[in-house]
Amino acid sequence: MSDSSDERTTPDPETRPSGAQAAVPGGPRPGGDARSVDDLDDDAPPITLTPNQAKRASSTARGMLIATGATIAVVLPVYFLNPTYTAETYRRDVDVATVARQAAGDAGYLPASPGLPDGWSSNYARWVTGRSDGVDFWEVGFLTADSGFIQLTQTDDANPTWLAQRVGDAQVSGTRSIGGLEWELLDAPDGDTVLTSEVDGATVVLNGEASLTEFDTLGGAVIEDVRQNAVEEAERLSSYDTDGS
Repeated sequence: MSDSSDERTTPDPETRPSGAQAAVPGGPRPGGDARSVDDLDDDAPPITLTPNQAKRASSTARGMLIATGATIAVVLPVYFLNPTYTAETYRRDVDVATVARQAAGDAGYLPASPGLPDGWSSNYARWVTGRSDGVDFWEVGFLTADSGFIQLTQTDDANPTWLAQRVGDAQVSGTRSIGGLEWELLDAPDGDTVLTSEVDGATVVLNGEASLTEFDTLGGAVIEDVRQNAVEEAERLSSYDTDGS
């Protein structure tokens, strides 16, 4: 028996029935519309909005524009009334000596108001009281001639806890001699420098971001002023005792 009858044969293209077409992937199906997809899209009916839909869309757009305009109207005045904060913004040139005299009655002594070179100024001076630790102190902020900043803190009632709070996380890195006194030098994690010392019974803390030369300038001026105030206070008390006797 012959096996030739089981063999599958492929019709020769030349023997295909007339009018038959081969199906090409992605192409038009045999007997179908041969137009491109773009042609079909061009024939799609345009999307139109009803009058009510167009009105709602227009109202939404107007509402967004009005809301944006209102926001800008609120923000702009606030922006222009709050300029960029720089060292000059805080340069108020406070009269430290006058504030110190006003604070003397509460302090029980005349707080330091050191004389400093040209170019230095103060942006605040205050007597701080009523704290939970019970330590009242004098605090002044100084702006240096080179745009640095140093805060002066002075008290005659310091204790180890208060001092630890004032220096925060600063770590001792050495000592520095200023005005004939030895100051403990500390470096804070944020880059600030801290100096502490005892000046004629008063605890003085200097901290901020400035050069060590500027710390020397302020420290020397503070020592001189604290000692001068102590002399004047002693003379005043002596005069009072003499007049009262």
